[in-house]
Amino acid sequence: MSSTEVTLSPELEEDLRVVKRGCDELLVESEFVKKLARSRETGQPLRIKLGLDPTAPDIHLGHTVVLNKLRQLQDLGHTVIFLIGDFTSMIGDPSGRNATRPPLTAEQIQENAQTYYAQASLVLDPERTEVRYNSEWCDPLGARGMIQLASRYTVARMMEREDFTRRFKSGIPISVHEFLYPLMQGYDSVALKADLELGGTDQKFNLLVGRELQKEYGQEAQCILTMPLLEGTDGVDKMSKSKGNYIGISESPDSMFGKLMSISDTLMWRYFELLSFRSEDEISLLQKQVEEGANPRNIKVMLAQEIVTRFHTQTDAHEALARFEARFRDGVIPDDMPEVGLDGAPKGILKVLREAGLVASGSEAQRNVEQGGVKVDGSRVDDKALQLSAGTYVIQVGKRKFARVTLA
Repeated sequence: MSSTEVTLSPELEEDLRVVKRGCDELLVESEFVKKLARSRETGQPLRIKLGLDPTAPDIHLGHTVVLNKLRQLQDLGHTVIFLIGDFTSMIGDPSGRNATRPPLTAEQIQENAQTYYAQASLVLDPERTEVRYNSEWCDPLGARGMIQLASRYTVARMMEREDFTRRFKSGIPISVHEFLYPLMQGYDSVALKADLELGGTDQKFNLLVGRELQKEYGQEAQCILTMPLLEGTDGVDKMSKSKGNYIGISESPDSMFGKLMSISDTLMWRYFELLSFRSEDEISLLQKQVEEGANPRNIKVMLAQEIVTRFHTQTDAHEALARFEARFRDGVIPDDMPEVGLDGAPKGILKVLREAGLVASGSEAQRNVEQGGVKVDGSRVDDKALQLSAGTYVIQVGKRKFARVTLA
């Protein structure tokens, strides 16, 4: 399509609306509209790339924000390339880090990669997903090819990257191999002839390198779609295993359901926007119902059931709800309760009670446990030596004291 301006048909407008829902930034929108229009005219699907380094074996809901967007693009008829960065994992992504990231061994990478795609397939349509490993084209480059690739990008451009600049000014070492990471990620886009690359907001620099390298290799530059980083169950930090505020997609239905019910009423709408497959109109209607007096807890149940159904079954979701309600049947759980963040996981229940302000002293904590007056997520605590691992818990003392405690 040679014209500089594209007339947005109703179909094109709807496609663009779906693509931009919940996104942080679409670069460059005018270029992407031309790609969409050309795809509709020719029937040739766009090539949509997502690269993930298998640095850990499990995927949590934070990862699925981008996977959900990929599924929406698949439903529009485009080709999704699920790229496993088995080569780049051996370099280590320095994004957002204040120190050199230790590279993974080939054995670790292979072990983690085995479960990655299986879990991602719970969101993506396997029939419309192209699975690739970037060792396919990175290994054959060899030393000569790596030097030629490195000649296409300057140190000055590399130092525009915020975390490199911060570390350089602070005197924190930057290893030469770390400069190779954004180069290799960008070269992936060249090898795959990507039309659009997705990533979190923390990946923006790397995605832009891909655009520039494609131009260097005489290709049409990819567009970039960045997605927000999902807050964890604490509503503060991004979802992360190390923070203990995550919901893994391979967790049991009960665990997943309980954690989703533990998020705040405010955070619930963020999860609806980024995780739910409900339309924007449906979500707006639910918000209006809450504003008019509907209990937000009931809306949160709808969200929890949708997510549990996606990663398990509808029967699992119904049974998880039934068990959740049974645990709280003998008491009224307030919709609004204090939110407390504590460090030092694992931490003993007596310390948790005291530090969360649910009791005034250790002896009071011990007495309440001995008398059966302490519950964690609806289950009575009988063991004074109970250790709570990292996570979010609804803790009850007596009939009226509650706190939602996030332990990291």
